[in-house]
Amino acid sequence: MLEKKRNKRDNYMIGGNSWRGRARARMSRLTPIQVIITFYFLSITFATALLSMPFTQKPGVKIPFIDTLFTAASSVSVTGLASVNVGESYSRAGIWVLMGIFQVGGLGVMMLSTFFYLVLKRRVGLRQRQLIMTDTNQFSMSGMVRMLREILVLIFGIQIIGGLILGIYFIPFYKGDVGEAMFQGLFNSVSAVTNAGVDITGYSLTPFVTDYFVQFITILLIIAGGIGFPVLIETRRFLFEKNTLIPFRFSLFVKVTTVTYMALLVIGGLLIWAMESQHYFKGTSIDEGFFNSMFLSATSRSAGLSTIDTSALTDPTLLVVSALMFIGASPSSVGGGIRTTTFAITILFLYSVIRGRNHIYIFGRELYQEDVRKALAVAIFGTLLCVGAITVLGYTEQAELMAIIVEVFSAFGTCGLSMGLTDDLSYFGKIIIILLMFIGRVGIMYMMLSFRSKDGKKNAIRLPKEKIITG
Repeated sequence: MLEKKRNKRDNYMIGGNSWRGRARARMSRLTPIQVIITFYFLSITFATALLSMPFTQKPGVKIPFIDTLFTAASSVSVTGLASVNVGESYSRAGIWVLMGIFQVGGLGVMMLSTFFYLVLKRRVGLRQRQLIMTDTNQFSMSGMVRMLREILVLIFGIQIIGGLILGIYFIPFYKGDVGEAMFQGLFNSVSAVTNAGVDITGYSLTPFVTDYFVQFITILLIIAGGIGFPVLIETRRFLFEKNTLIPFRFSLFVKVTTVTYMALLVIGGLLIWAMESQHYFKGTSIDEGFFNSMFLSATSRSAGLSTIDTSALTDPTLLVVSALMFIGASPSSVGGGIRTTTFAITILFLYSVIRGRNHIYIFGRELYQEDVRKALAVAIFGTLLCVGAITVLGYTEQAELMAIIVEVFSAFGTCGLSMGLTDDLSYFGKIIIILLMFIGRVGIMYMMLSFRSKDGKKNAIRLPKEKIITG
């Protein structure tokens, strides 16, 4: 018997390496991007298993597997689209599980895993730092652990402060039930900061259509999660770590993404307000139309919370909202889409072509041609992906074209706004939306680069050039 166990162990241990060793060996052959995508895929698998547990669901509720998978993918990608009523389907324990999944999807798999390394006081190795750098879209491993601590403190701090503010404000709405009010406040804060957009009341924020305080706080929380972690870090350093000897200078990334994000917020809000002034907002006060337009512009970037009925908007407004969802949030943030810097570089490229310039300049700096090529590739690939998904769903789903357009751009931009189509999607339609949510969260560029091998080399062969007619 002992000999059999020894032989079994020897078969299990090949060359002194356990299955863990073999798994590590396989992972070492993957590129950092492939490892990150694998971890996100495993996160969705693990989230699906958790949400299938009886303790996460309300008694008597039976959720089909495809809907559980859909909810898990939506939570990990912090999209907010739901094929079931979350508040009626999941228990209080299940809601806490969902909030945990929001953190994984919003902050990133590698960031949270490293957080536990720091809590357990374990050393963060070179491979771990490289994966964090990839997951957070950074260019250098220098100061990676310090940056990680800053991001975690800032994001968790903003969630807690936002939860306290909303929780205290919600107490009268829950008839003095402090515990329920604080829980609802914390959930709304986490949902807004992570841009998850999931609602457990069934009404989202429509009861606060004229409550501008809740709208304003929620907009700030959405911006905090979607504007980009580097923006938060550099803003904190500018405010609290001033050096009189060396003047502080914001990075080009922070300047571009902040200006683009805020410009899209304001322009989007004004467009929505102008187009709906004689339709949805007809008969309402100016302040109500303005605030709700600004809230819709902010939430359509990646958050998905809503104060108005999206399905009642006119088609031109829905196209503007779809465009905002397609652009999404900033890189190194909790949001999806093609990202703000991609949109900004694409516009700057078009401007440079019109002006006959060979290079792109902004804020006294010249952009690398490689970054311009990447931005154009992401914009083109994202457009083709969404158009293809709209075409396919147009054949498979019995729905209006505008509802399909909103659903597709909402999934790709990890937003969560919908015209009510999510519940009625077919099995195949849900799979398509799940893939869009996954790609939108991981990023177009990462999906394209994931097909490269670790030892892939650039093509050194140059062929003769020849002009071709364009335009």
